[in-house]
Amino acid sequence: METNTEKKVNIKGAKQEDIMSPWKVVWKRLKRDKLAMIGLYTLIILVAVAVIGPFFSYAMEATDIENINAAPSMQHILGTDEVGRDVFARLMYGGRISLSVGIVSVAIEVLIGTILGGIAGYYGGVVDNIIMRLVDILMCFPFLPLLLMLSAVMSARHVDPKYRIYVVMFIIGIIGWGGLCRLIRGQILSLKEQEFMQAAEALGLKDRRKIFRHLLPNTFASIIVSATLSVGGAILTESSLSYLGLGVTPPTPSWGNMIQCAQDIYTLTFQPWRWIPPGVCIFLTVMAINLLGDGLRDALDPKLKR
Repeated sequence: METNTEKKVNIKGAKQEDIMSPWKVVWKRLKRDKLAMIGLYTLIILVAVAVIGPFFSYAMEATDIENINAAPSMQHILGTDEVGRDVFARLMYGGRISLSVGIVSVAIEVLIGTILGGIAGYYGGVVDNIIMRLVDILMCFPFLPLLLMLSAVMSARHVDPKYRIYVVMFIIGIIGWGGLCRLIRGQILSLKEQEFMQAAEALGLKDRRKIFRHLLPNTFASIIVSATLSVGGAILTESSLSYLGLGVTPPTPSWGNMIQCAQDIYTLTFQPWRWIPPGVCIFLTVMAINLLGDGLRDALDPKLKR
């Protein structure tokens, strides 16, 4: 029989991962992935720059008539646009809009996809068939053409630019939850046959408690990875719509509608300061999110535990 001293020695000699909380283990694994950490730090910097945008509101709201389409200078570090507005200030405001679209739309996707996926996987039968057929119908529609059609309707209805951004968030979120729903359903089908669910059944717990307190928490790893990667896709979708003039419309800035000026060959050739910065921001943001998502996927995979 082990004494208290022997037990303490065994604990001290155990692997660090065996005595750490699960999230600390995930963070430790994530820190080993240099690309994931580069993505994380890049994303933090971009978000921080977008957050401080309101402090530069005077630069965006004021128009410098004497410096229309001016090249970068000490006064305007990224130059000005066609009406004399500071490109750097609009870039920060645009980042806040584009990042908000990505985060909010994915939050809607996660909310709908997780709940419906959990219900479909747990109950099965008729409920599962109804939800899965709904997902099939939703995924049969071509994503981008459908968004273009809905955005064109907003343009025809003259939706105020201030509220258009919320409509874009809602549309992207409502259309994109099908893939996550299928993923969660598949995991629930596997989890509900395990021993801890048999114990929950023996205790007579309500179905709601089984789904939301026991099953869905065990799918958090997949939800986090899927949500992280989906944010990048949502930002690209908003940028594409805004570039085509069907997403967020001026004067409200977004990275997508800032690039719209590149449709003019003169601007494309002689005024690169107007379209290169938002393009670089989109590239860096999506790349950082993808690197972080890949790192989270590896860190959250229990098979990687040594």
